[in-house]
Amino acid sequence: MGKVVLVTGVARQLGGRFVRRILREPDVDRVIGVDAVPPEHHLGGAEFIRADIRHPTIGRVLAEQGVDTVVHMDVNGTPLGRSGSRTTVKETNVIGTMQLLGACQKTPSVRRLVVKSSTNVYGSAPRDPAVFTETTPPKSLPGGGFAKDVVEVEGYVRGFARRRPDVAVCVLRFANVLGPCVDSPLAEYFALPVLPTVLGFDPRLQFVHEDDAIEVLRIAAGEPARGTLNSGTFNVAGDGVLLLSQAARRLGRPTLPFFLPSVTWAGSALRALGVLDFSPEQIRLLTHGRVVDTAQMRETLGFHPRYTTPEAFADYARSRGPGLLPPETLARTVDRIAALMPAGRGQN
Repeated sequence: MGKVVLVTGVARQLGGRFVRRILREPDVDRVIGVDAVPPEHHLGGAEFIRADIRHPTIGRVLAEQGVDTVVHMDVNGTPLGRSGSRTTVKETNVIGTMQLLGACQKTPSVRRLVVKSSTNVYGSAPRDPAVFTETTPPKSLPGGGFAKDVVEVEGYVRGFARRRPDVAVCVLRFANVLGPCVDSPLAEYFALPVLPTVLGFDPRLQFVHEDDAIEVLRIAAGEPARGTLNSGTFNVAGDGVLLLSQAARRLGRPTLPFFLPSVTWAGSALRALGVLDFSPEQIRLLTHGRVVDTAQMRETLGFHPRYTTPEAFADYARSRGPGLLPPETLARTVDRIAALMPAGRGQN
């Protein structure tokens, strides 16, 4: 008998793609997709069970199906579609994870747990280190939003690992996932015709391509290769960084700088109107940025992304079409202005 893999959050695009990919693994016998709503995309040959992980019924699903591998992908920053609410998302993230881990603890057949987490756990603050490692504590714990959810989720996962030391637990802290099919607040932000930015700040950003996200999840859910260990906590991001100004130029989109209080007000207004989920934590990211070290991802987990951060962003940009200005023209204009600025200051 091959492995029986249960995947949560399969109604989202990334969860559906992972299900279709893990089905092709030779040692996988069955894949069970779980979500509170039926997916609009196909799941290949996987079985779908409509279940809300916030409810104890998830324990019965694990026991009845003889699940040995759980891939928890239902940890998200935004509702599925436009009809959900932040309250529902938080309950699914926190209470849903508690229920799922409690069910895993009571199910003897479970031997591997993979959790999709986020580099949001580090936050974004002005006094942050240049690069976060997996052991770097944040300067201050987040007071709310998705970042706080992730901190709580990882705390529950560590407690589960202590109670079930026989289970291999892998936590993947993803940088912002981008690609042609990704639907996320940051992808929506970059799709705006004009990008609002914070005056005086040009943050460093990291991305991971959606294809690489699927591949690292596959590695974490499988048996370790020789010399690797797919348990522990790992930062996941493509090589390199991209400044926000560089991203705007490559998209061909002009930026509109605001003072920080104005950006915060505009973000609240856009959220209230349902135009864009411009949350306070996303504003902090677009102010201070965030960069993580990925040495453990390569050396311990044995995963080497196909896409660098600039390449992941370029693939996303190609899928969105040209911006208001041709990128080459915008780049030349910005370079000319930058070249003139020192001369102008010298004349004053």
